[in-house]
Amino acid sequence: MEDNTKKMLAGEPYRPDTEELSGFSSLAHRLCRDYNMLSDTDRDERNAIIDRLFSDHEKGVYIQGPLQADYGRFTHLGENFYSNFNLTILDTCPVTFGKNVMVGPNCTFATPIHPLLPEQRNARIQEDGKLADYEYGAPITVGDNCWFASNVTVCAGVKIGNGCVIAAGAVVTRDIPDNSLAMGVPARVVREITEKDRLDNYPY
Repeated sequence: MEDNTKKMLAGEPYRPDTEELSGFSSLAHRLCRDYNMLSDTDRDERNAIIDRLFSDHEKGVYIQGPLQADYGRFTHLGENFYSNFNLTILDTCPVTFGKNVMVGPNCTFATPIHPLLPEQRNARIQEDGKLADYEYGAPITVGDNCWFASNVTVCAGVKIGNGCVIAAGAVVTRDIPDNSLAMGVPARVVREITEKDRLDNYPY
């Protein structure tokens, strides 16, 4: 693995236009395109693509599609990972999902961070003559037994504990402790999820 790729994964400033990273991303984008053209009944073909795109995954992975991943290879999908439509994973830093994670429609997990100052953010001609920019990132970690409702965005550097529920439309910018119900923009913990939340305790 090239030094530039190691810098990326470590959250240090890096260039995304290197030959290695360009090859990784081009492959991932082609695999996503191929996956998105398949029906959910094309199970063998879809599973074969998941094996190539997310080489670090456990059993029981199901992604409805469409799907878009920056690299895929830097994401870990735990056992029984499920995602509904329009999952986006930008894994310039590692993205790690625990077991039994459910992801609703239109959710994004984004590890990249761009400089705030425009003179550092804007692309420019580098010493090698290529047009490129510098960026960096921070990993995302999701614990076991979490549910993300629709239209959730999880930002770089966030750790979400076990047993959490993230409400629809939330933008998660900070860590969420175990067994928390979080909602809002930015997402805040509303309360702890307890035994009182069992379906048996709800009137119908």
